Amino acid sequence: MEHTKTYNAIELKTKHGSLILEGPVSSEDIARLDFHKDLVAFRPPAQQHKAITEIAKLPEGRILIARDNFTIVGYVTYLYPDPLERWSKGQMENLIELGAIEVIPKFRGSGVGKGLLKVSMMDDMMEDYITITTEYYWHWDLKGTGLNVWEYRKVMEKMMNAGGLEYFATDDPEISSHPANCLMAKIGSRIDMESIQRFDQLRFMNRFMY
Repeated sequence: MEHTKTYNAIELKTKHGSLILEGPVSSEDIARLDFHKDLVAFRPPAQQHKAITEIAKLPEGRILIARDNFTIVGYVTYLYPDPLERWSKGQMENLIELGAIEVIPKFRGSGVGKGLLKVSMMDDMMEDYITITTEYYWHWDLKGTGLNVWEYRKVMEKMMNAGGLEYFATDDPEISSHPANCLMAKIGSRIDMESIQRFDQLRFMNRFMY
């Protein structure tokens, strides 16, 4: 599958000033920008900066960023699922995962996450993908936001809805381990029936095991 990446950008006005939401951004451009010290959700900032720079080099890798002048203050990543995850077992070239989304505390509640998802879906190529995301409550910043699990889940769902992702049922053990965890997906408009059936089989791999 040929991976074309069409760049899009919007300006988002917030109470802390305007941000540029843009992407997919090249690895060279990401490497040149500063990476905010408060982007610590997944690993230390310098390591995460390096990680998203590497993802941007992958044929299917897509990084969209929120930029405050020359500093990255938020980002979203898209790439093929981890080889150890069930979502890679179908070896579907047209299934891509929204792997991470993070915004610094200063700009949370300003619509940055929603904006990044909207910009990412402006690329027509995304209609050739089934885009999935797996949400686990243990990744959520409950302490920093002061929200409980269900309030945070509602926020996450609203944000994902802005990118066209909706709730999908699954028997994945990790997702099923807590009722707040969920699988969300957007099935692109050009996805064929066979791919949808293969995705359904991945969602319910345990169906015939009992």
